Amino acid sequence: MTMDINTAWDELRLKVSECRKCGLCEKRHNTVFGEGPTENCRVMLIGEAPGADEDAFGRPFVGKAGQLLTSILENGGKIPRESLYITNTVKCRPPENRNPNDDEIRACSEFLEAQLLLLHPDIVVTLGNVPTQFLLKTKQGITNLRGKWLTWRGILLLPMFHPSFLLRNESRAKGSPKDLTWQDVKSLKAKIDELTQSGA
Repeated sequence: MTMDINTAWDELRLKVSECRKCGLCEKRHNTVFGEGPTENCRVMLIGEAPGADEDAFGRPFVGKAGQLLTSILENGGKIPRESLYITNTVKCRPPENRNPNDDEIRACSEFLEAQLLLLHPDIVVTLGNVPTQFLLKTKQGITNLRGKWLTWRGILLLPMFHPSFLLRNESRAKGSPKDLTWQDVKSLKAKIDELTQSGA
């Protein structure tokens, strides 16, 4: 990685930390920029928005949903969390953990776009409705789209359920959200292996 790219990441992180483009800045404790390798990173995970734990620590997916996500990735797909770049559609916590609204997503979109441009991942995994509908410009829900390999700007895209949804649906029965997510993670691992073996 060149110093120019390192500098671009540093400048982007600073811009996010100082952002006051929407009302979410008023009550945040920390912005949640994202974390993971910024060089030769195949997979980028995009969630919806930070929750209370993320707001407190300034890191993505560190609460119960994040712990479940890490467990599913590592146990279901043998995918180490630290091998992925993880961020959210918006970088500040919405009140009461509500979904970010269209204005908030729009205000924050330049930061997500910049992260995608700098990282240039082979695969994007969207977690939940918010990032899936934003990137794909669709009103279709995650239930219809999850598990389908799509192409977005030449990048492979896999929508999956958000782990917070899995916390509210604890069944592991065949066809349950947890079972489907387990299948999706296995599909993700297979795609990573395929790209690695092909030298792509």
